[in-house]
Amino acid sequence: MILLRHARSAANGAGTLAGRTPGVGLDETGRTQASGLVDRLHPVPLRAVVASPLQRCVDTVADLAGRRALPVDTDEGLSEVDYGDWTGRSLKELSEQPQWRVVQQHPSAAVFPGGEGLAQMQARAVAAVRAQDARVTEQHGAQAVWLACTHGDVIKGVLADALGLHLDGFQRIVVEPCSFSVIRYTETRPFVLRTNDTGTDLSGLVPAESEESADEAVVGGARGR
Repeated sequence: MILLRHARSAANGAGTLAGRTPGVGLDETGRTQASGLVDRLHPVPLRAVVASPLQRCVDTVADLAGRRALPVDTDEGLSEVDYGDWTGRSLKELSEQPQWRVVQQHPSAAVFPGGEGLAQMQARAVAAVRAQDARVTEQHGAQAVWLACTHGDVIKGVLADALGLHLDGFQRIVVEPCSFSVIRYTETRPFVLRTNDTGTDLSGLVPAESEESADEAVVGGARGR
């Protein structure tokens, strides 16, 4: 599974917390980043594209999915954190709030006023990606590669789960706009193959040739275990 953070949005550029505000699209930099996905993912045989229903995520993958003749399936489980009363406010202003320190240092206890908690977000996001991964595996096989376009905190929550990292450590993970993080789910445990990858060499994500067994397939430079 390739976790793609959406390309830079107008809110990213303005330093505001967009949250679930409708109609937040990509800025000029973000549109350039999104157009570059076609070439970045050229060698990777994607079987499915799933996105948060928010516009900045759907817009990020629209061209890529269109070139591959794949539908963009949306999943509410991948939606942005519901920041409640913090939605639309500037990050500079929010950093002065007493709750900001809890979000940064003890995120497992953080519940946004009028919104959801980060632990609640992690639980529904992990459930969503695991369900989507099981669906793609059932339809296309264990070596199938698929992409989920979602949001920074959502990706950090999913990565923390895959790494066996307590949610209180998830702020140590960096996820930049239009970066890839890659997880391989297996029957025993997840394997995190890449994090915050903004480069172009994704050839390591191409499934192994058919003569290799599934147990020996090389994905992302690491043999299946």
